[in-house]
Amino acid sequence: MSISLMLFISSFILCSDVLVLYFPGSCVETVIGLYGETIEVPCNNGTNKPNGLIFTKWKYVKDDGSPGDLLVKQAQKDEATVSATDGYKSRVSIAANSSLLIARGSLADQRVFTCMVVSLTNLEEYSVEVKVHKKPSAPVIKNNAKELENGKLTQLGECVVENANPPADLIWKKNNQPLVDDGKTIIITSTITKDKITGLSSTSSRLQYTARKEDVESQFTCTAKHEMGPDQVSEPETFPIHYPTENVSLRVVSQSPIREGDDVTLKCQADGNPPPTSFNFNIKGKKVTVMDNDVYTLTGVTRADTGIYKCSLLDNDVMESTQFVTVSFLDVSLTPTGKVLKKLGENLMVSLDKNASSEAKVTWTKDNRKLDKLPNFSKLTYSDAGLYVCDVSIEGIKRSLSFELTVEGTPKITSLTKHRSNDGKHKVLTCEAEGSPKPDVQWSVNGTNDEMSYVNGKATYKLTVVPSKNLTVSCLVTNKLGEDTKEISVFSLFEEDTSKPEKNEDGAEQAKVIVGIVVGLLVVAALVGLTYWIYIKKTRQGSWKTGEKEAGTSEESKKLEENNHKADV
Repeated sequence: MSISLMLFISSFILCSDVLVLYFPGSCVETVIGLYGETIEVPCNNGTNKPNGLIFTKWKYVKDDGSPGDLLVKQAQKDEATVSATDGYKSRVSIAANSSLLIARGSLADQRVFTCMVVSLTNLEEYSVEVKVHKKPSAPVIKNNAKELENGKLTQLGECVVENANPPADLIWKKNNQPLVDDGKTIIITSTITKDKITGLSSTSSRLQYTARKEDVESQFTCTAKHEMGPDQVSEPETFPIHYPTENVSLRVVSQSPIREGDDVTLKCQADGNPPPTSFNFNIKGKKVTVMDNDVYTLTGVTRADTGIYKCSLLDNDVMESTQFVTVSFLDVSLTPTGKVLKKLGENLMVSLDKNASSEAKVTWTKDNRKLDKLPNFSKLTYSDAGLYVCDVSIEGIKRSLSFELTVEGTPKITSLTKHRSNDGKHKVLTCEAEGSPKPDVQWSVNGTNDEMSYVNGKATYKLTVVPSKNLTVSCLVTNKLGEDTKEISVFSLFEEDTSKPEKNEDGAEQAKVIVGIVVGLLVVAALVGLTYWIYIKKTRQGSWKTGEKEAGTSEESKKLEENNHKADV
C-alpha cells in the first residue's frame, strides 16, 4: 500500500511540537492528504505507546457531529479490530506506529479523527483534522472566437480547469503578461462549480477582450494556480483581427533597372484584414479592374511606358497609391565604325551620338588600354593606328562600339648610322624608317640581319658586315605606296688603326664638313666684295659729276681689303 506524503499548512499555532489549528480548549493537528491516495493520520506523531499500554482506538466525527468508532488495536494482539460499519469499514487500517491509514482518500474524509491511547495509568486523546487536496487538470481554452474585430469588445474564449480541491485560480495572459480586468476593454468573469458526487471543483474563466491591429500576432494563454503547484499553462491561442483598410501600397516587383523589352509587374497591397483581393489599376490614365488578384503585368515595355501608375480599392478610388515607372534605354551611334584606312597626315573626324534615359558614362580604350580622352586626329600619325573601343553605359545597360584605324604612308628613311661592334670585328649598320604598311628593307651588300622591329609605323633594321675594303652601302625601304633609299660610307676594317677604330672614319667625315664650311665662307666673302665694289664705283661717278671730293674713299678701301683678307683665310 502506498503512503502519501504529509503536508502541513501554514499559519498554525505551535502546540505539543506539531503544527495545529487552534480550537478553544484543544490543540488540533492538521494533515493534508492527496485525493485518491492513502491518507496517513498520525497518533501523537508516533509517541503513543506508554508503559502499561492496553489498547489504541481510532474514532471520528460523523457528518451529523456524533462520534463514530473505526478500529481498536489491543496491545497484546497483532491485528486490529475494525468496528466501522459505514464506508470506512473496508478503507481503514492501523500502521505499526499506530497511525490511521485511510485508503482511496476522498473529500468525504475531510473531518476530525481522534486517536485514543489507554494504559494502566492514563487515557490520552489526540485529535487530527484531515484535509484532502487534488491538483486540477491542465487548463484548456475552449469556445474560442473565430475572429476579433478591431476596437470591439468580443468574448475571446473560456478557460476551464476541472476536478480540483481547493478550487484553482485562473489568470489570463497576453504574450506572457497578465491581463487585468478594467471593466471596459478587458472583462474577466470566473465561476466555480462542484461535482455533486466527488465534491471536486471546476473553475472556468471567460475573457472579453477589445482587440487592436497589433494583436494579429499576439498569443493568449491561461495559467492555473493551485496549492499543489506548480503552475499549469494552456496551449497558446492566436486570433485573426478584422480591421478596415487604412492604407494602400503599390510596388514595382520587377528587377531594377527596368529596360526596354522587360516585363513589369505591379503589385497592389492594402493593410486591412482580411486584405482586399481585387483592385483598380490606373495604367497611365486608363482604369483596369483586376478581380481576385493583386498584380498587373506590363509585357515588353518600351520607353513610351515610362510614367505614373496607380492602384486603388474597388469601392474607394480616393484611397490609392502611386508609383513612377522609368523604363531605361540607351541609343548610341559612332562614326566611323569597322575598319578605317587613312593616309599619314590626313584628318579623321570621330563623332559619338547618344540618347539615354539618364546620364551616360563614356570610356575609350585603345588596344585594351584605357584612354583619358579620345586623341585629336586632325593630323594622323602612325602612332594613332590601333583598335579603338567606346563603352557607353547607364545603370543596367552597356553598349560597345569600335573602329580599327590603319594609317598608311610612303616609306621614309629617318636615319642611317654605323658603329663598330663590341668585339671590334664587325661593322653594324642601322637603318631607321617610317612607313605603313611595314616597309621591306634591301641592303646593297651582303651581311647578317641581326635585328628588326616595327612599332607604331617605325621600323628599325640592323645589318652586320665585315668590310674588306671601303664601301658605299645603301639602304632601300619599300612598301606598296613607294620607296626611299639612303647611302653611307663604310671603311675597310683592315686599313684602319685598330687601336683607334672610330677615328679615321669619323675624321674623314669631319674633314668633309670643314671643307664645305670653308667653301661656303669664301663664296659669301666674294659676294660681299663684289657688292661693295659696285657701290664704290657708283659713288665715285656721282662725285665727279657734282664736283664733290671722294671723302671716305681710303676708309672704304680699308674695309674692302679686310673683307678680302677674311675670305682668303
